[in-house]
Amino acid sequence: MKKNRLGTSGLIVSEIGLGCMSLGTEEAPAIRLIHEALDQGVNLLDTADLYDAGRNEEIVGKALEGRRREDIILATKVGNRRIPGQEGWMWDPSPDYIKSAVKESLRRLRTDYIDLYQLHGGTIDDPIDETIGAFEDLKREGWIREYGISSIRPNVIREFVKRSNIVSVMTQYSPLDRRPEEEVLDLLEQSGISAIARGPVAQGILSGKGESKAEKGYLGYDRDELLRILDQLKQLDADVDLTHLGIRYALAPAAVACTIPGASSAGQLAHNLEAGKLEPLSPQVIQRIQAITRANKYELHR
Repeated sequence: MKKNRLGTSGLIVSEIGLGCMSLGTEEAPAIRLIHEALDQGVNLLDTADLYDAGRNEEIVGKALEGRRREDIILATKVGNRRIPGQEGWMWDPSPDYIKSAVKESLRRLRTDYIDLYQLHGGTIDDPIDETIGAFEDLKREGWIREYGISSIRPNVIREFVKRSNIVSVMTQYSPLDRRPEEEVLDLLEQSGISAIARGPVAQGILSGKGESKAEKGYLGYDRDELLRILDQLKQLDADVDLTHLGIRYALAPAAVACTIPGASSAGQLAHNLEAGKLEPLSPQVIQRIQAITRANKYELHR
């Protein structure tokens, strides 16, 4: 598995990681899937305290028992706060909450440190400098190695690029969601910050189940548009696999260090990882994909 550096940090990540959100809550099969990913060369595991109310972190932590901790890049997220006795969660990027939440994540993950701690969202109205200060404190104190942000909002991303020492921005990116190409990827490359591409298979639309997954539409595409695009993408190459196409497309820009497709079965995991054995897409193929799809426009949510 090819590995890339996250930004200018010392974190070296497999170009295909494992997005753990789709593992489910059954412990044994989830742990087997994590072990299989690690055995196949994946070293980046991405979770969040929000996933399954912390259960996802617990499963990841248990799966790492007996593994060489230094061989694994463990990433999790913070910012979505659950209130005891209430359903749902609230957004809380305050330093006090971040510094308390990290201790709970460390406990669930059964580790002494987190390699990449990510703000799980953010708005332009947040106390950004205070939030950054909390991450800097955690890094200085040794609880985390590096920090980043998970966001699709370019106005928020720009502020963190300008005001912080983030090493990565996790953002949704695929042939069907090309928004990062408009404002984000060039900025990150110029700033020495890496992108982590999530959603490269576009909620399963770029998969063997694409027709059924397209029923509800996607990011402004209606069902008929999606089916037409899928047909045109398949015609690029008689042997093309759309899952592999989505993953390789997401890895094509220089700013992207890795992508984190999810997997809920060993077969799905193996299929995703086959993309790591393929050659990068040629500029000609990338241009043809872009001619088939469209450059989605960001909605600049605050």
